[in-house]
Amino acid sequence: QVQLVESGGGLVQTGGSLRLSCAASGRTFSFYAMGWFRQAAGKEREFVAAISGNGGNTYYADSVKGRFTISRDNAKNTVYVEMNSLKPEDTAVYYCAARPDSDYEIQALRWYDYWGQGTQVTVSS
Repeated sequence: QVQLVESGGGLVQTGGSLRLSCAASGRTFSFYAMGWFRQAAGKEREFVAAISGNGGNTYYADSVKGRFTISRDNAKNTVYVEMNSLKPEDTAVYYCAARPDSDYEIQALRWYDYWGQGTQVTVSS
């Protein structure tokens, strides 16, 4: 059982930055790959970024490459996403998710077993 709690969302101007955090419970955090997904109003939930259990591999959606950076601190059971150069189209609820450590179809929602409650990010235009 993994419990995930996101924080750090808010309102930011176009071009601004935010860092989201996801705190996980348990002692097996490093056995999980972690992902960030987002869901804009009226849209499907989509992959944003993911990171392998030991932090050695990262993956990004094309829409955020070069702007977002995912990282993790296993000693703190926490995963982060640093979001820079934010655009109005980044506005969404952002969700943290966990899956057994694997890079198979890393972008696919179906393999993530645990999800946080989400945190709202709004980028003003």
